[in-house]
Amino acid sequence: MRIAIDAMGGDSAPECNVKGALMAAKAWKDDDIVLIGDLNRMKPWLSEDLPNVHLVHASETIAGDDEPVQSVRRKKDSSLVVAGRMVRDGEADAMVSAGNTGALVAMGLFVIGRIKGIERPALAQLLPTMSGGHVLVLDLGAIMDPTPAQLLQNAWMGHVYMSKVLGIDNPRIGLLNVGAEPKKGNELVKTAYTLLQEQHFSFVGNVESRDVLNGVCDVLVCDAFSGNILLKSFEGALGAITSHLKEEFTRSALTKLAASIIRPGLTRFMKSMDYRQYGGAPLFGIDGVCIKSHGSSNADAIKHAVSTARSTVMSGMVGRIASEISAVPSLPKQTTL
Repeated sequence: MRIAIDAMGGDSAPECNVKGALMAAKAWKDDDIVLIGDLNRMKPWLSEDLPNVHLVHASETIAGDDEPVQSVRRKKDSSLVVAGRMVRDGEADAMVSAGNTGALVAMGLFVIGRIKGIERPALAQLLPTMSGGHVLVLDLGAIMDPTPAQLLQNAWMGHVYMSKVLGIDNPRIGLLNVGAEPKKGNELVKTAYTLLQEQHFSFVGNVESRDVLNGVCDVLVCDAFSGNILLKSFEGALGAITSHLKEEFTRSALTKLAASIIRPGLTRFMKSMDYRQYGGAPLFGIDGVCIKSHGSSNADAIKHAVSTARSTVMSGMVGRIASEISAVPSLPKQTTL
């Protein structure tokens, strides 16, 4: 397998991206890792000369505050666009980027291209639930103002992934909302609720954010604005709890003793809730495997994103979504508010 990594994307680029790539190259020695970016900036972090790590120079970088569509169209030699072209042209099986989310989505649309029948892509990620399972949440950052039809397409993509790739029989689809009642929410979710009700998958209705981690659904559909807030609230709450527990457990000799007793179980729990352990978010709906890693990803998170890229390629996700979506006769192409 050949995985392209946008070495210049993210808050800690290129250091963490290069270090994560080296970790991935050592973990999967039969795979090729291609680092794309400014060679002069990457070289100081190339601490090892590994035979399955390859360098591709890209003279431009898309910054986090660059306008997404313009930057993709104008910076054709940026590390992000070069990685996308490699996927499009079959020179890489997948790509990973921790860079500008909007630019990543624009690159997916304009460089790699969409799956036929999908209007807009969606960022999807598995989040852990308290029961030990997972919920697939989409969209987490691709399309801020979707139509109801696009939310329905997201539901179908999530259904295909959970049933055909992860093997969950008849996955439950939920719609993120401010209340469980069918008439709650804005016009977008109320219209989407009606569309979701008409499908032949298992729609469990509206889901409030406080219930997401309780495993009430297998796929949670939402607009990117709400989904991104949900994800970052989850990350922030976990970070605050972890920090507070450390403070409490180091307050005295007695609390330190108590901490030593429960540390193994607490460590397992925190690890299971750590988003970095779940790799990046696949960009569903484009005709290639593209993984968006968190902007603040460290080297370990980049390695896990490569793992997600590998498993996504091996699952045949793109082909499965394309074939399943084409077989859904009732999927509307456009439904506006």
